[in-house]
Amino acid sequence: MPQEVRFEIPFTTPVSEHLAYARDRHLRWVREKELVRSEAGFEEYLSWDLLQATLRTYPHASPDDTVVLMNWLALSFLFDDQFDSGQPDRADRIAEVARELIVIPLRPLGSPPRVVCPVTTAWVEVWAQLADGMSSAWRSRFAANWGRFMAAHSHEVDVAARSAVLGLDEYVAVRRWTVGVHHAIDAGERSRRFEVPPQAAAHPLMLRLRDAATDTIGFMNDVHSFEREQRRGDGHNLIAVLRHARGSSWEDASAAAIRMTDERLRDYLRLEEEMPALYDELRLTDDERARVSMGVEAMRHWINGNYEWALTSGRYAADKDGPAAVAEKQGHGSLDDLLSA
Repeated sequence: MPQEVRFEIPFTTPVSEHLAYARDRHLRWVREKELVRSEAGFEEYLSWDLLQATLRTYPHASPDDTVVLMNWLALSFLFDDQFDSGQPDRADRIAEVARELIVIPLRPLGSPPRVVCPVTTAWVEVWAQLADGMSSAWRSRFAANWGRFMAAHSHEVDVAARSAVLGLDEYVAVRRWTVGVHHAIDAGERSRRFEVPPQAAAHPLMLRLRDAATDTIGFMNDVHSFEREQRRGDGHNLIAVLRHARGSSWEDASAAAIRMTDERLRDYLRLEEEMPALYDELRLTDDERARVSMGVEAMRHWINGNYEWALTSGRYAADKDGPAAVAEKQGHGSLDDLLSA
């Protein structure tokens, strides 16, 4: 049922028309970089339909940039699925790889990874492409948000390895980063070759808007992915946290998670209405206002685009069988080991 839950999003967003151009190029790259290493893993990856996620979240990217963004989403999602609670040393290896992923954007572009595995070698290439033509301010902002995502992800893995349970407030704070949306919104600027002016990007109103968008996406994702994560024994999910914190039934916890999601979406919409005051306060030029407006559009693209993709993606399907279901029952969502050279 969770994947079938519908939310009322009062806006629509466009979808890129570059699927035909990007599809084969992307899938060939995924194989060449060994981000999938088996036929079963490749079939599982295809069922996720990350191509559609890219077309919806980055609808204005050029054909070539669409390929780059597909490649980036692939390595991000596939890395996210590498945790196996059945292997005691897995958390340490994930932390080692995550640290390497954090520092790659801090080195000269194209520097070879010091921890070698498919996700690190792929990230060296993709980061050089993402950073191309972007200012040092944008690169620093993206790298900082990417680093927070990786650090939070490692914390999540450590919590799972210890079979610990987070309280609601701590979970919400961690989830804001493990969902990986802050740097994905930054990539929205790269997808259209513009940058939000630094004074606007750092403004408290813009930061609150991004947090509201991120929470909305994270909570929606938790609702839609709940059955998949329950199969895996993964407690890093809003529904599971609410049930534990309140001692409620699964049904009541699900209803509470849906209410929280709706509330954060309303927060986002209310903060959007305050944006004209930011323009006036910062005395932005017409060009600067246009770039901030596109930055807000990037958030909308992720809210609605990710939502529409999650409704049909095989990544969250409740009726899985075959090798992928076996992998999830063993405690991880990927059939292939991507952390070994």
